[in-house]
Amino acid sequence: MKGFTRTDLYFSLCGLNCALCPMLLAGHCGGCGNGNQSCKIARCSLEQPERVEYCYQCGKFPCEKYEAMEEFDVFITHQNQMADLKRAKETGPAAYRREQEERRGILDRLLAQYNDGRRKTLYCLGVNLLPLETLQTVLQTLESDPLLRGADQKEKAQSAAKLFQTAAKECKIELKLRKKRG
Repeated sequence: MKGFTRTDLYFSLCGLNCALCPMLLAGHCGGCGNGNQSCKIARCSLEQPERVEYCYQCGKFPCEKYEAMEEFDVFITHQNQMADLKRAKETGPAAYRREQEERRGILDRLLAQYNDGRRKTLYCLGVNLLPLETLQTVLQTLESDPLLRGADQKEKAQSAAKLFQTAAKECKIELKLRKKRG
């Protein structure tokens, strides 16, 4: 959107974790403020008398633009959007950024070592939705499994996917994008 730019490409104005998005990873999106997509929240930001880096800094937050926002996903999950905005507000942008960088590091390792070309969306969802401690445990389990040292990429990916699904079930999280019916 013309005139809208961002310095934080990991966490969007509206609360999406852009650094964990499959579209950004594939090079199809430059992140919030670095593309030419029209966005009602970016437009709203430009119309405010004082520029905010995140919606939670606006005196009107949460506004009507957030009604039903978490109900459906696009390329990235919207499931934790409000919770992530609240956590970023509570911990501060720098602390939230450090957590996102750790999540992105885990995602990069999963994609490099445990991807058979069919797991990017699963890993992006898992890294977005599962608690950080759970992700660290899953990665540690994968990296310490002696059976996976000599395994091919397909076997590694199947093991990683199984661990992700098990962890998600324990956390009562469904690792599936929620599409709008319609």
